[in-house]
Amino acid sequence: MTEYRFCPQCGKPLVEQVQFGELRPTCANCGFVYFEDPKVASGVLIEQDDKVLLVRRVYPPAEGRWSIPAGFVNAREDPQAAAVRECLEETGLQVRLTGLANLIYGREHPRGADLMLIYNAVVTGGALKAGDDADEAGFFSRAALPPLAFRATCVALGVNGCEMEE
Repeated sequence: MTEYRFCPQCGKPLVEQVQFGELRPTCANCGFVYFEDPKVASGVLIEQDDKVLLVRRVYPPAEGRWSIPAGFVNAREDPQAAAVRECLEETGLQVRLTGLANLIYGREHPRGADLMLIYNAVVTGGALKAGDDADEAGFFSRAALPPLAFRATCVALGVNGCEMEE
């Protein structure tokens, strides 16, 4: 279930026990119960001149494949602010969000997000230049998309039948 073996409060070993209807790592010494929280990511869907903005991933998984600008929401960070931040980090573009486009559920790989919030956005400034964990950024026609990285990207773009390749 989890890789945690010791209690973060008292340091004693965790044991699997049924807590709140599920098997959860529990400390028999102090009563701490580990609840795995979902990982949340935010991204932007930007369309200009009948093209969509994508970035090419530098790191695994899906290294060399393309996705919408996106990344994890930090603890206590507004998911909208995270989407704007990630776009700026990965593309050099400043954006204004115009609405929630989609909420996608399902972890695609062990380090991935459980919830992906995708916002529609428009460019308000900056200059297109790949950065952070992207080595290229560009606008693509939906008729000529490059190899896509994740199911969430495919869902956001309305592309059927595409699955992440390891």
